[in-house]
Parts: sequence; C-alpha cells; structure tokens
Amino acid sequence: MNAEIITIGDEILIGQIVDTNSQWIAIELNKIGVSVYQISSVQDNREHILDALKEAESRADIVILTGGLGPTKDDITKKTIAAYFNDDKIVEYPEVIAHIKGLFKKINHPFKDIQRYQAQLPSKATYLKNTFGTAPGMWFYENNTVFISLPGVPYEMKGLIINEVLPRIQEQFKLPFIIHRTINTFGQGESMIAERIEDFENNLPSCIKLAYLPSFGKVRLRLSAKGESKILLEEALEKEVDALYLLIPEIIAGTEDDSSLEKKVGELLKKSNKTIGTAESLTGGKIAATLVSVPGASSYFKGSFITYSAETKINLLGVAKETLKKHTVVSKEVALEMAKAAKEKLQTNYAIAVTGNAGPTTDNNDKSVGVVFIALVTDNKEIVEEFNFGQPREKVINRTVSKALEILLKEIL
Repeated sequence: MNAEIITIGDEILIGQIVDTNSQWIAIELNKIGVSVYQISSVQDNREHILDALKEAESRADIVILTGGLGPTKDDITKKTIAAYFNDDKIVEYPEVIAHIKGLFKKINHPFKDIQRYQAQLPSKATYLKNTFGTAPGMWFYENNTVFISLPGVPYEMKGLIINEVLPRIQEQFKLPFIIHRTINTFGQGESMIAERIEDFENNLPSCIKLAYLPSFGKVRLRLSAKGESKILLEEALEKEVDALYLLIPEIIAGTEDDSSLEKKVGELLKKSNKTIGTAESLTGGKIAATLVSVPGASSYFKGSFITYSAETKINLLGVAKETLKKHTVVSKEVALEMAKAAKEKLQTNYAIAVTGNAGPTTDNNDKSVGVVFIALVTDNKEIVEEFNFGQPREKVINRTVSKALEILLKEIL
C-alpha cells in the first residue's frame, strides 16, 4: 500500500516556512503499514495542483494533500479538486456551518458570511470533521485511489489524521505491518561499517532491509521489516539486531529508542556516580548544551567554561601566557591546560576541553581551518587528540561535539 503526500503553498517553496507536515504524516502512515512513495510541494496554482494529482494517482493508492483550505480567495484547493474529478457541484454542508458557529461562540466571535466558504465542498467529498479548526478535511474515492485533502495548519492536520484519516484507511484496506529498529554507531564511517557487515547485509531475510543513515560523527543503521505477521517480523528483527551487536560491538551506542551518545554518557556517569565538566572554545558551549539536553543531567554535569578568546582562557582558566605564545591557542598544549583547569575548578571526575579553527579564518595561529584539538582529563589519565574536520564552519563544530562525546564514552567504557 503506497501513499503520496503533496503540500500546497507558495510559502513552502520560497522558504518562508519548513514543511514539517509531510514528515509527521509519513511517520504516522508508516506506523499502520502504509509506505510513502513520494513527497512533493507545489504552488498555489491550479495547473500545478492538477498535474501533481494526475502524477500521484498513477503511482499511489492514497494521495494526501495539505494546505490551501482557508476562507480566502487565494485558497483554491477545493475548486481545483472539484475540477479534477469533473465535479461541477459545490455543496454547502450544514454540519460544517454548525461546527464553525459552535467554535466561534466559544470565543465570542461573530459568524460572518465569508465563513460559509469553508462549508462549501465538492459534492463527491466525504466531510472529515476538523475538531480544532474551521476548515474541514475531505475524503474522495475515485479510480480505485483515495484522495484526502487536509488544512495545512499543523495541529488541525494532525487532529484530522489521527481522528479521521488513519481509522478510515485501516477500515478500508488490509495493511501489512512495517517495523523499524535503528542502531546508533559512532567512531567509524559508513563505508568502513558497510565493509565489516557486508556478509550480514547480503544474508538478510527478504522481508528485512538495511539502510545507512550517516550524520556528524555517527552512522545509524536502520533495519526495516515488512510483512503480514507482526510477531514473526519482531522475532526476525531481534535476531538480526543481536547479530549486529556481535559483529560491531565496540561502535554501538544503543538503539534509536534508548540511546544517543549523550544519553549513553549520562547513563554511565550516573551508574558510576561520576561527574563531568567542559571548557570550550570553538564550540561555544555546544558540548555542554548537548550533555544537559538529557533529563537528569544535573546529577553528573557540573558546569562549563566558554573561553572563546585567548584572554578568557588566561583569566578564567589560568592557561599560561607562555603556552599560548609558544604554541598558539590552537594546540594540544592549550587544550590540555584547559581541560586540567576545568577539572580542578569544577571538581569533576572528567573534563573535556576543545580548541580549534572552525573557520572561515584562522585567527592568527599556524593551524589550518578545520584543525581541532580535543583533550580529556580523568582522575588518572590525560588524553589529547588532533583532528582535521575540514570545512565548512558548521561541520567543524558539529563534528567536534560528536567526537568529544565519543572520546568521553570510550574512556568511560
């Protein structure tokens, strides 16, 4: 069972808003066994919408549109859909009028004639009640395809999907089960992991597929199973997940549901009753922010020094002027002094420090853009590593955060 999602609105195409509706709809459809074949965005333009509907109908069992259902003249979706189905009759639905009047009464807002436009739907439409707004949803079944039109306001769309759309799809179609398990890995790139698990991937059952989802400092491995028996799919998935844990145990940081790098670090620090602090230059506090994004972080995170300039490194952390003069701010010596000072001042078991060139300039030091030094000081060890994360600036900062947490996790383990 394939679905296609079409978002309607010039505001999406000019970048004024981000289309989060499609992502959310795709997740909810997947939960009930509907695969999303394609997602597209089109202008508030009659011909564009008609072309999108025609193309979607040729390849999908379910077509969901969001947007263009307001009370104003620029909202053309209803008339365009009516034209697509050769439906010349636009009918006023009394139940929609009653619903709108009820909503307005609650907020002491007068009902005006312009609101009647909201209740005027193509005669072939099945009305879908919008509990949270005035624009109703519409359900059509034409040419063995379901067409669903929903308002673009996210909370209204979500209410209609949950209360009206999903129950109708489940009632009308026999759907398979689709189950995912995602494993978080760190410290190795996609190609290296693929080489290590090549035989595993080649021998997966036909009902299970593997996808690699790389991002800064980590690769997520998503196993997806599709079939008629949920129990058998879950058993097959668990078997393959267990096999992955045996093949690459040292780079796995848990599953998507139970662990990110920062969450895993937090769990281990809590368990061992240890504490952590940071001293950050190029990352500007992002390592600290990542650590404290985990609920309960106050039990193990003590604080952070954001020492973006040489002066603050000297004044707040006590980094020696001689060290800065001899080695520059981007050096292993400065990173180590920062980490040692943070550990001492914050009285922690672990301290991370980072200094480097995020770019686009190098700020009067002899290291190229992308060079970063990460230091970790523990109760009995000092570690400093050099990296070159290349460009651009955002990539350097994000990879520094991920690599710092990776080094910390390895040391705790």
